[in-house]
Amino acid sequence: MRSRQRLLAAVMRLLLKCLRLGRRRRLGLLRQAGQLWHYGRLCLRSLLYNSFTNSDVVLDSLFEPVYWLVDHVTRWFGVVFVALVIGLTSSIVAIVYICLLPLILQTYTPAWICWHLTYGHWNLIMIVFHYYKAITTSPGHPPQAKNDVTGVSICRKCIAPKPARTHHCSICNRCVLKMDHHCPWLNNCVGHYNHRYFFSFCLFMTMGCIYCSISAWDMFRDAYAAIERMKLLEKDRLQVAANQTYYQTPPPTFSFRQRAFHKSVVYLWVLCSSVALALGALTLWHAALITRGETSIERHINKKERQRLQKKGKVFRNPYSYGSWDNWKVFLGVDVPRHWLTRVLLPSPHPPHGTGLSWELPPCVREQRVPLLAI
Repeated sequence: MRSRQRLLAAVMRLLLKCLRLGRRRRLGLLRQAGQLWHYGRLCLRSLLYNSFTNSDVVLDSLFEPVYWLVDHVTRWFGVVFVALVIGLTSSIVAIVYICLLPLILQTYTPAWICWHLTYGHWNLIMIVFHYYKAITTSPGHPPQAKNDVTGVSICRKCIAPKPARTHHCSICNRCVLKMDHHCPWLNNCVGHYNHRYFFSFCLFMTMGCIYCSISAWDMFRDAYAAIERMKLLEKDRLQVAANQTYYQTPPPTFSFRQRAFHKSVVYLWVLCSSVALALGALTLWHAALITRGETSIERHINKKERQRLQKKGKVFRNPYSYGSWDNWKVFLGVDVPRHWLTRVLLPSPHPPHGTGLSWELPPCVREQRVPLLAI
């Protein structure tokens, strides 16, 4: 009996000892798991830590797949956008020559006829010339030989020196001198060598659309009223025809040529007015950038730099701005007064000032530039 009690007591002591060891082991495993968790968090934070990280960087990282998709879609659809611009512009020109020009020649005075013929053809030539040059002219790229480039930084994608005002285009997959943006309507980057062509095309296209909208306003009202009459007469004709035989159906009031004429005039006015509003806003935006001596990319960079220096009590000065008037002279390539006629009001393939690799003082600017920082 005693031996049985001793054996039972020994078994109970062994069982309690095992339970005590299992509890310690579980606590040890939990402690190790907690240490591994904190160590993993520390490693992840050390890998992702960046003193410049903010909400904008996080959003850019999250939208990186979207940017990749947009870049590739824009690259492949650039030809479609160019064909669309050419097709829409050609349709407007065809309507003007087929529908509007005969009316102008029949109803306007000789002075107004000369004005429309002169201005209209001059504006068309400027649009076609600058659009062709904006598409076919390379924006400019840094040379491949690294020893020939005076770089202020290194491109993370090209792994090559990047001159001042140069940025990498993810669509073209190349660095572009004085890059403004990649324009899908040109299927080309807007940079140092074709920036003037791009802005001139936007300006003259806006002027042409405003000219067509104003000139065709009276015709548009008449054509719109005629289309409304067509709809009412067609409705009445169908109601009458429902109670008559085929041979008793009255003929249409408007011929196919009249219908096409009225609809073409409405199409011209709506398209030109819409383009004038949209492209006019874009032209004004770029005009403001040119006045400040900035590109679209530099505008965002300078804004952040201005805010950073403002916190330190300093004032940011754009080193590439020579004053509003001189900025326009440098941008348009106006060195002497006659260049306003030969290089601005007439088609001119003259190159811009400088090579885009370095930015010396242009000859048309007399005053020295202000320093970058001012207390």
